[in-house]
Amino acid sequence: MQVAIAAFPRMTALDAIGPYEVLQRIPSLDLVFVGEQRGEIRTENGFLGLTVDATYDEVPSPDVVVVPGGVGTRKLLDGGPLVDWTRDTYVGAHFTTSVCTGSLILAAAGLLDGLEATTHWSAMDKLAELGAKPVTRRVIEHLGLRLIIAAGVSSGIDMALRLAELLVDTTAAKATQTLIEYDPEPPFDAGHPSKVDAAVMARVDEYRAVRA
Repeated sequence: MQVAIAAFPRMTALDAIGPYEVLQRIPSLDLVFVGEQRGEIRTENGFLGLTVDATYDEVPSPDVVVVPGGVGTRKLLDGGPLVDWTRDTYVGAHFTTSVCTGSLILAAAGLLDGLEATTHWSAMDKLAELGAKPVTRRVIEHLGLRLIIAAGVSSGIDMALRLAELLVDTTAAKATQTLIEYDPEPPFDAGHPSKVDAAVMARVDEYRAVRA
């Protein structure tokens, strides 16, 4: 079973690598990074490069699609190869999934019209503009429509574990979670703006401005 992970300039690395790290552990799954052209792309801050091993045209019918997010999504929402590929592959895919602002790509492809969906907390308004109904939830499933949408960045790991369960079974998902020792105990309960004070959000705004 082929899992295709989209890669594009200024994507958020963990949006892709989180699901990759989960799913690549399962022997029955073959993973490939796809993009507009083969070769290296640089992630959102330019520090890290990822290699695209196949073009969108070379992977026309994957079994599973994973669309990550990142600031690079904003330049892609008016259409183009990634939006077209997402729309076209959805027809035959077992599941089409997104992480973070990857849901904006799904929405731009017309896959989330009128549906509850999630994204990074900073992009909820944009998700609504694109026709979805934003909901603050870590993972949203529309199994009848073969869609799974994860919120910001780290939630892609949770989404991928659920996907592993759906593609194989619960034991496979648990085995994968054990293999990657995904047993989080974060030192702070600060995973959403609703949980932090003004000083933290001021620092968030400062850091976001540098990487905009």
